[in-house]
This record gives sequence, structure tokens and C-alpha cells, in this order.
Amino acid sequence: MKKTLLGLLLFLQVITCWAQQVSQVKGTVIDSKSKKPLQDIAATLQSTNLTVTTNAEGVFIFENIAEGKQAIVVQSAGYAPKTFNLEIKSGQQSDLGIISLELDITSEQELSLITITENDLGDDNSGSENTAGLLQASRDTYQQAAAFNWGLARFRIRGLDNEYGVTMINGVVMNKIYDGRPQWSNWGGLNDATRNQEFTMGSAPSDYTFGGLLGTQEINTRASIYRPGTRISFSGTNTNYSWRGMGTYASGLNKDGIAFVISGSRRWSTEGYFEGTDYSANSFFASVEKRFGDSHSLNFTSIYAENSRGKNSPNTQEVTSLVGEKYNSYWGWQNGKKRNSRDKDVDEPILMLSHFWKISEKSTLNTNVAYQFGKIGNSRIDYQDADNPDPTYYRNLPSYYTSQYTDSNNPEDYYPGGVGGKYIGNDEDIVRIADKTREDFKANSQIDWDGMYTANTTAITDANGNIIGRAPSKSKYVLYEDRTDDKLFTANSIFHSQLTDHLSLDGGVTYKNLKSHNFQNLLDLLGGTHYDDIDSFYSGNQAQSDLNNPNRQVGVGDTFGYNYNLLANTIDAFAQGRFTYSKADFYVAANYIRSDYQRDGLYKNGIYANNSFGKSEKVNFDNLGFKAGANYKITGRHMLTLNGIYMTKAPTLRNTFPNARLNNSIVDGLDSETIYGGDLSYIIRAPKLKARLTGFYSEIQNATETSFFFAEGIVEADDSADSNAFIAETVTDINKRQMGIEMGIEYQFTPTIKAMASASYGQYTYSNNPTVSINNDGIAAELIETNPGDVNTSVTNFGQAYLKDYKLPGMPQQAYSLGIEYRDPKFWWIGANGNYLASSYIDVSALLRTDHFLINPETGYQFGEITDARTRQLLKQEKFDGFFLVNLTGGKSWKIGNNTFGFFASINNLFDVSYKTGGFEQARNANYRQLNQDVSSGTPSFGPRYFYGYGRTYFVNLYINL
Repeated sequence: MKKTLLGLLLFLQVITCWAQQVSQVKGTVIDSKSKKPLQDIAATLQSTNLTVTTNAEGVFIFENIAEGKQAIVVQSAGYAPKTFNLEIKSGQQSDLGIISLELDITSEQELSLITITENDLGDDNSGSENTAGLLQASRDTYQQAAAFNWGLARFRIRGLDNEYGVTMINGVVMNKIYDGRPQWSNWGGLNDATRNQEFTMGSAPSDYTFGGLLGTQEINTRASIYRPGTRISFSGTNTNYSWRGMGTYASGLNKDGIAFVISGSRRWSTEGYFEGTDYSANSFFASVEKRFGDSHSLNFTSIYAENSRGKNSPNTQEVTSLVGEKYNSYWGWQNGKKRNSRDKDVDEPILMLSHFWKISEKSTLNTNVAYQFGKIGNSRIDYQDADNPDPTYYRNLPSYYTSQYTDSNNPEDYYPGGVGGKYIGNDEDIVRIADKTREDFKANSQIDWDGMYTANTTAITDANGNIIGRAPSKSKYVLYEDRTDDKLFTANSIFHSQLTDHLSLDGGVTYKNLKSHNFQNLLDLLGGTHYDDIDSFYSGNQAQSDLNNPNRQVGVGDTFGYNYNLLANTIDAFAQGRFTYSKADFYVAANYIRSDYQRDGLYKNGIYANNSFGKSEKVNFDNLGFKAGANYKITGRHMLTLNGIYMTKAPTLRNTFPNARLNNSIVDGLDSETIYGGDLSYIIRAPKLKARLTGFYSEIQNATETSFFFAEGIVEADDSADSNAFIAETVTDINKRQMGIEMGIEYQFTPTIKAMASASYGQYTYSNNPTVSINNDGIAAELIETNPGDVNTSVTNFGQAYLKDYKLPGMPQQAYSLGIEYRDPKFWWIGANGNYLASSYIDVSALLRTDHFLINPETGYQFGEITDARTRQLLKQEKFDGFFLVNLTGGKSWKIGNNTFGFFASINNLFDVSYKTGGFEQARNANYRQLNQDVSSGTPSFGPRYFYGYGRTYFVNLYINL
């Protein structure tokens, strides 16, 4: 008995001594202006990623912290984060005291971020955008520069498209199945509501998903985490819109466990920076949460962001020289107003129900059910038996005449070094016509809406044949939209558990089901009575859009042309383990994705009668991913980070069905992409100095890309007209390599002065010679008559495209930024930065770089005038000039009672520098002779088309926080 009692006392003594050794850190967080405690502010222990939140008194507490050097970050949306570096000793009780958080000026700067969309580069109906949106709320100096300083120049981090990153709302992935990219405009204009964000860089681990090469962005809309209060703002700018009004109210969590947030905005402009680019957008957000005890919470989020904007056209150098960089060929005058023919309309509401379950102090489960529906439309003009209404149509420009050749009687013109004909573009009569055409274009450089309305009528005459009026008739011109109506259901669960002091586990599973209805929708008959649902380039049955309903006459609101559904299902599961120790952390993760796609044709197309109506073959893809990484803490302020990833990725729906509008064909030999890469970083986190230097490398193999354009002289055909056609080009087995270094440095010289520097140097190239095939409806119409059972007669394999070592297009591969910021204790601040961007390249045509480019379609043999030197010269990739941009920012806030008033202002491109943000080669001249003659004329009719960046722009935002 005595031994038992003695043992028990010894055991209690040990427990008591152990309890006394527990290390603890706490702090109290307040608002710097109101001096009131802040609830639900996140404090994160960086070595473990363990996060706690402040209570109603603003207090947070960490228990059982490991010995050694530790860093604690205190942060919340709308406030500048604060970092505390500590030396933790066993049993030490540390109190950080009062932590005063100041409003974050970058949160105001985020409101000025006007994104450039990749849809400006083309007219596909994906609706997805490639922007700096992934970077908006990041605290990383380099990422901030990429978003705010380089984003308008279409800079891409590590040369990667946004389909290689993952964007989520409450853990639900928002990347579109159609093209893999997020549709940023689905929550556009809701900056206040989407400020609560978490980021990972590259393939670093995320709590919510496996991720990809580019990183992850998680937007949290849980109502209880928003800072209570009201915010109202009004902005003016001269970018893609002119005005914006926004209001947000957050209730905070009340005594009944209920919190809600509402936010709304309107953005509008009769004309943006480029001519004729009207803009109208209305956005609404609501989130309501109900907590049930300490363990369960339900949150419902609804997002509605309706957006309509007029697009601007890419233009050749000839057009820009005649009418300027702001010229836009898509608009024309109607009834005294500018009307754009190429509007993009987005209207896709999101409804999401989230359940948060705190299973224990160390385990949580988040389950979401989401439904997104609505429409995306891209309008344009269609015409039958009429002239092309595009004012920049090549026959409307002087170069059409000054680039002309005719057959030559001089044999030397067909010998190596010749041009394959006689140049007649400088003949006196042709020059006279070209001069007149130039003046006519400058005087009539916009779409003629009145002329199209007139063409859709017939004259009414009296008995003497005099015109006394006009009557509506069959439309020769109509305005229609390429429509996509998606219905997407998503369900997922995400699990997190801190298994031990050193091991945490993340895992999740997601199911998605998509039905995507794609069709042409007639918007406006332009004064006519009806429109024929045929393809006027063909005759008989082949002209019919739907053989099941031939010779239809359609009106406003009717579907015509093409009509089909895309069906998709995906299942995604991932698991991740993180191991944390005093000197090193590491993680391992894996995922599995199962995808199946199918096309369901609703029309029986006249050309593809046996391969368009009904369901296609179902294609399935099984993909795996693995990644791992480690952090080594040299000291509490110096760290090495290593990440590596290997994964496969299913092709997108867009790239699975190369001619989805007309038939059920699937890309031959289609397979998943193989992706691998890694990065190594050296990181400094000191009180005054924060820096990161990263080297990265990645490979994307076996990618597939599709595009559509008109080409001349592309194939051998009995009728020369058949060698000219609108084609669908598919490039398969594409390999891309991205490697380089990136750097971000921030140094706090004084409490009020901070300097920032960022740099990115990359080499982004094609690393192999992919395969090119084309789908030519004209050839198909001819061949299917003799081979009606062959569904693949429309596809021609052009073999390899010699793209190896060509640069990946559409982005600067070098970017440098240097900035300074002054922040006064009296709550005003000003900043300036200079940026140099260079090594941006044009998007080259794969078709022009196949062996067929050198073949005369009339003879089947190479052109006699070819030389290697001239071929290299014609196919050399254009490199855009580098440019230097200076930006200014500043702001001021005032505390009046319990309210805060303030403004933010910025001027981008202070010196109004002109620069190209992208462009593409036209493949219309698809063989050597045509391209050589066009270029040799000195006034090419089919020169590259370019996009230009904004000149000097401003943004001013006035706000009040109540």
C-alpha cells in the first residue's frame, strides 16, 4: 500500500513537472484606429501551419509549442500582416502583448487591378480568362509585382497558363472542365466579398487540394470570418470600364450563432480605353452562416455576377498605321450610338452549401455541395449571299492591291531566290486603286449597321419604277451569339487532422457532373423577316444544318447552325501528409482523377450526316499525381524550400472534340498530358528584410491544342476553290519547357519607408516537333460523297510542325520591378515603381512550319523558288520590343468617430508608353509562295495581328468604412 501510494505521488509529481514545462504563446489583437479587440483574426505558427483564431476579447493562445526558433504571423483580410520571430524555450510562457493591426493598403490596391482576359485573343466560347486574378491578394512581394505591375502586360508566372493552377471557393474547384481555366468574371466586381484568400506557390502543399504546377488560390466566403461593419466605395477609371459603385455589409457572429454578409456592385462604361468597348456589369453576393454549438456550422453562399462587355479587335500593322492603336473594327454607328458586334455576355450564378464539422480539437471535415448554371455568349455577324461586313476585310484595305502578283514570263522568278511570279502592286492603275481604297477605308473604317439593315430589305416601287419605300425581306446579315449554357453540379469533402505534434493529414474527394449545351442563338435579324438555316457555301443536303429539320427559316431567339451537348463526369481524390520538426518539415501527397467525356449531337449536319447526330463514343482518362517537398530551417530567419511534382492531366473538353460544332469526331490517339517539375527557394524572413530567390523547371508533354481559321492554298484539290477553306487545326504531342529564376525582396529602411524589388527571368520554349492535322469541311463535303461511311475523311495529317526551340507566345519572359513606398504615421502613403518587361514573342502558326508549307498544292512538288535562307527568314518568330512602365500609387484615410474615410489613387504607365501585349500570325497564306509574295511586296495583306496594352490610365477609389 505504501509502495502504491508512493508510486502515485511520484507519478503526480512527474505530471506536475511536465505540465510546468508546457510552452505557451499568446497575444491580444486590436484595430489600430478604433483600439477595439478584433475577433476571428488568424494567427499561424509557420513551422507547423497550425492556425488559431482570436476570441471576442481579441486573444489567441498557442499551447505546446516546440522548442527552438519559431515565427508567428497574425493576419486577416483588410489588415497588414505582422510577423513575430521568437526563441521558444521549454516551459516558457510568452505574451506578445497588444498587437495593433493597421489597414492594409494593398487591399485598396486590389480594387484597382483591372484584369486583361485571354478572350481578347480569340473568339472561342470557353469564357475562361487568363489574368492576374490568381495573384490579387498574395502577400509575396514577387507575386504582388506580377499582379499589379506586370499583369496588364499579360505576364504569366513561370510561363504557365491558369489551367495549371487551381482556384477554389470554399474548397470547391472553380476551373472549368471545358478548358481548365477559372472564369474570373463569375465573381467579378465582388472584391470586398472575396478578400479572404489563401495561396500556395508552385506545387507547394495546400490544405484543400492536390494542386498543380502554378499553385492554388482558395477564396473563403464563410460569413463568420468577415470583419463586421459596412463598407461603401465609388471608383472612376479609364480602363475597361469608367465607373464602379460597391457596398458591403458584414454582421459578425451574433449571440444566436448567426452571421451574414451581403455585397453588391455595378461597373459600367459607354466606352472603355479602346474604341467601342462598352461595359456593363452587376454583381451580388450573399453569405449566411449558422453555428450549431461548437462543432457544427452551415454556410450558404450565393454569387451572381452578370457581365456584358464589347471586345476590341486585333489589328495588322497596316490598319494600326492608318487609324491608330485604339482602333476597333468591331463597332459601328447606329442611331447616333456606337454599337459593338462582338459582345461577350456572362451570366452564371453560383449556389453553394457548406458544412463545417469540428470533429475534435485536432480534426475537421468540410463538406460542400455547389450548383452553377447560366450562360456565356459571344456575339458576331453572320451573312449569306452578301459582302463581308468587316471593315478590315483584306479586300477593303490598300494592301490587297499593293501586294498583288501575276504569272511571270521570266523563268528566273521560279528559280531559287525568286518570288514565283511578277509583282504588279506598283503598277500605276493599281496604285491609283490602292490610294482610293486607303481613303475610303479611313473615311468608312467602322461597321456599316445602316447598310446591313438596308440590305435586309427590298425596294418598293411605284408604277413608274421609282423607289417609294423599302420592305423587310429575308436577312442577308444577322447578329447571333455562340452560346454555352452550363449546368454543373459539384460535391466534395475535405478532411484535416493533426494526428500528432509532428504529423498532419489532409485528404479530400470531389465529384463533378457537367452538361454543357452549345448552340448558335439568333439575336437580331437586323430589320429582316427571317434567316435561312443553311451554310450557303455548300449546296443540297450538305448545306443543311440539320437534316432532321431541313430548310428551316429562323427568327430571333431560335437555335440554328449547330446544336450539341458536351457531357462530362470527374472524380478527384487526394491525400497529403505533412511532417514538421524543429529544423525541417516535409510533405508527400498523391491524387487520382477519373474523367469521362462525351458529345451528344442534337443536329444531323448535312456534311457529317453519319457522324453528327446522337452520342459520340465516350472517352475516359485515368490520371495520377505525386508530389513531395521539404523546408530546411537554416536558422529562424533563413530557410531552404524544395518542391517536386509528377502528374498526368486529362485533355480538356475543348481539345477532345476538334470539330465539336459539326461532328462527333475525337482527336485521333488522344491521351493525357504528362507534367513534371520542381523548384528550389532560398527564403529570408528578418524583421526588416524579406526575400525569396527561386529557381524552377517544368515540362508539359503530350499536350493538345485546337484553333480555327481560314487558309488558302492549303491542300491539293481538283477545284482550286477547294484548297481554300475554313479549317479546324489540331496540334497534338506538344511538349513545352519552362525554366528560370524569380526573385522578390522587400526591405523596411525605416518604419515609414519600404523598398521592393522583383525580377523574373525565364526561358519558355517548345521542346519538340508536334503533329498537325486539320479538319477541312470543304474537302469533307467532296470526299464523303464518294465515301459516305468514312467519318474521318475530313481530317488530313500534315505531319510534324518544326516548332522545337520556338518561344512560347503571349507573355514577357523577362520582367523586372523596383519600387519604393512611404507610409506616414498619419495614415497617408505614396508609392512608385518602375518596370521593364521584355522577351515577348508572337504566336506562330504550326501549319506554316510543316513540310506541306513548301509544297505547291497544284503539282504536289516543292516550289522551285525555295531557298533555306529565305525559308528561315519567313518563319523566324517575331520578338516584340521591350518596354519600361512607371506606375504611381497613393492614398489617405481619416478616422472620424467610429468611421474611416479614405481614398486610393493610381496612375499606370505614367509616360504613356506604347507596347504590344500579344499577337498571332495569320495562316491564311498557308504555303511558301503565297507567304513569300505577300511579305516581299512590302505591304503584306495578311500580316500578323497584334494586341496593344493600355497607355496612361488612372484609377481613383473613394471609400467609407462604418
